Amino acid sequence: MVSGRPHGELDSWFKSLMVTSSSERGQAGSGGPAPTLTGWKDLPMELLVRIISTVGDDRMVIVASGVCTGWRDALGWGVTNLSLTWCKLSMNNLMISLAHKFTKLQVLTLRQNKPQLEDSAVEAVANYCHDLRELDLSRSFRLSDRSLYALAHGCPRLTRLNISGCSSFSDTALIYLTCRCKNLKCLNLCGCVKAVTDRALQAIAQNCGQLQSLNLGWCDDVTDKGVTSLASGCPDLRAVDSCGCVLITDESVVALANGCPHLRSLGLYFCQNITDRAMYSLANSRVKSKRGRWDAVKDGLANLNISQCTALTPPAVQAVCDSFPALHTCPERHSLIISGCLSLTSVHCACALHPHRAGRALMANHAY
Repeated sequence: MVSGRPHGELDSWFKSLMVTSSSERGQAGSGGPAPTLTGWKDLPMELLVRIISTVGDDRMVIVASGVCTGWRDALGWGVTNLSLTWCKLSMNNLMISLAHKFTKLQVLTLRQNKPQLEDSAVEAVANYCHDLRELDLSRSFRLSDRSLYALAHGCPRLTRLNISGCSSFSDTALIYLTCRCKNLKCLNLCGCVKAVTDRALQAIAQNCGQLQSLNLGWCDDVTDKGVTSLASGCPDLRAVDSCGCVLITDESVVALANGCPHLRSLGLYFCQNITDRAMYSLANSRVKSKRGRWDAVKDGLANLNISQCTALTPPAVQAVCDSFPALHTCPERHSLIISGCLSLTSVHCACALHPHRAGRALMANHAY
């Protein structure tokens, strides 16, 4: 725990700094006397922030913020990225005590192995960290709609939000959030079964037109109505994970293929209503790009998960694989995932047909 970190480490660092400073002063020319540092309290704020930032340990940042008012103020202005994932017992109380110190945070990670966070901690963040851009609240099972309402009011600049596994949120609260946080680009809603409805997806499409990445995994109330609205309202989508959305059909894939020209990753695991029509629509979207409507598209799909989509046939999936060179079935670059589809074992990428190409590509990747 933070309270167990010894201040002796800070003292030893300071002594090392004094040796360096004395040496530098001895070598100084006629530029005038160098400032004398007699203790940690004499460090300029900019230097303090730089020293702490090189530690690479957020626990030490928190310890330092409690040394004195000057340090607290310096770190409060200088620290923009903080993670409490290491905290195993009292993350909620710790976040409440820290929020007012770190008002300039832009990235905050509160991911947990077991649920600790409660609404009070998120409300503290929303009350003080108004410049927050990225927030990870994954696996926060104890949070309620109060947290989303607080974030909507206090953190309107959010661009990335991960609330995967927060199963208590409602779609009403999620809709309210999207009305206030319109700059969202990455949204992870995996497992938010109550929040992710067609009504919520329509709100996202209406309010968050810059969205690039969306995870809807295992939100089994989602239908084609919600996904087609997303494809229409969020044309910049690059990654969509709809694994386990068992109600969607080809209509959803067709809408994404036609409406999202920059789509690079698509997850359809266990979407057993998907048929060959969806695959041909993806393959044809590549053809459209070559005709000039989407001439900015270069590579197209690079990841496609169709595991357990048992209605698909080899010719349709092969058409997709042939249309997108970044899709691979070879073990070295496995990006077309077809596990659980025994009928698709004959589908192969160009690397599988020409092993020497795969070897050259692998060497090129390792070169970087």
